[in-house]
Amino acid sequence: MEDRRLTVVQLLPALESGGVERGTLEVASELVRRGHRSIVISAGGRLVEKLEAEGSEHIAWTIGGKTPWTFRYVSQLRSLIQEEGVDILHARSRVPAWVGWMAWKSLPNQSKPRFVTTVHGLYRVGKYSSIMTSGDAVIAVSGSVRDYVLKNFPHTDPNRLRVIPRGRNSNEFPHGHHPDDAWLEAWYREFPQTQGKILLTLPGRLTRLKGHEDFINLIAEVRAAGVDAHGLIVGEVDPRRTAYAEELHALVEHDGLSEHVTFTGHRRDIREVFSLSAIVFSLSTQPESFGRTTLEALSIGIPVVGYDHGGVGEILHDVFPQGATPLGDRIALRDRVTMLLQEGPFVVPPHDGYRLDQMLEAEIQLYHELAA
Repeated sequence: MEDRRLTVVQLLPALESGGVERGTLEVASELVRRGHRSIVISAGGRLVEKLEAEGSEHIAWTIGGKTPWTFRYVSQLRSLIQEEGVDILHARSRVPAWVGWMAWKSLPNQSKPRFVTTVHGLYRVGKYSSIMTSGDAVIAVSGSVRDYVLKNFPHTDPNRLRVIPRGRNSNEFPHGHHPDDAWLEAWYREFPQTQGKILLTLPGRLTRLKGHEDFINLIAEVRAAGVDAHGLIVGEVDPRRTAYAEELHALVEHDGLSEHVTFTGHRRDIREVFSLSAIVFSLSTQPESFGRTTLEALSIGIPVVGYDHGGVGEILHDVFPQGATPLGDRIALRDRVTMLLQEGPFVVPPHDGYRLDQMLEAEIQLYHELAA
């Protein structure tokens, strides 16, 4: 029954930033709002404070460490499941999923919760990744993910596979949003070089697959065509890939763009950054499983230009097909951007799809179905 109070445990490596982490918090918050008990197990991070403030419990275990020592948590998790009467054990990443599955598998049938996995990425095919398709229910975050799972993990039972796209919070990303004067004053004080410029924004961690080189090349070409554009690269440096960040800074300097490309680092105010932008980009060279930042920018009304594959391609075709660009085609990318800037300022009309409330309703309804 839907009014039954559930105890739900979500497993993931950490709570720093990213789509997986934000989705975890969204589900946790909704569980609490509906009167359920929400427990999240991770190594911790900057989002723990928000998680706990919204009523969830956090257990700090390094459950995502890629080392045999991580599996010491199997017995601890098994004990927790039994002691707390867990109804749903939901794994959102591979190593935590293996820990969760081993704890779950070793329980007597009458003590087992239902085991749920969410396939958040297009994982490398193999035994290690197959755990993400082993749940009583397997959530795919997009149609692209569903198709990828069925093609590459053929043992997956299609009847257990449920497509639940990630959702946008229309209150957090309202159509037509504009930054207030105080925010603008603080922004231009920190980044005076952006004032009066046409801002082109690429969000995402500084990793090699995110298309930063194509973006920097685009800024050079657009400026050579006479457009007073300024590139914003918004995202934190991956501690394991500092050499790549240094390469990008060197490329910017080599192309004479030091005054025309800004690395902002991690930003908590991404809504305001998007709303200040003429165009937001998604240029990952490998397909994204969903494309949350694409959806958020489009929700505000900001056009997104992205490579036409994976979840980003899905969203663009549904919401803003003008932004879909052939993968790796720098000429098409330049022409698409030039066209939008010539028509600008271009505003994406409101749309009703990919809503957060739809995602949360579908996910929590699934929990109830399984628990019943």
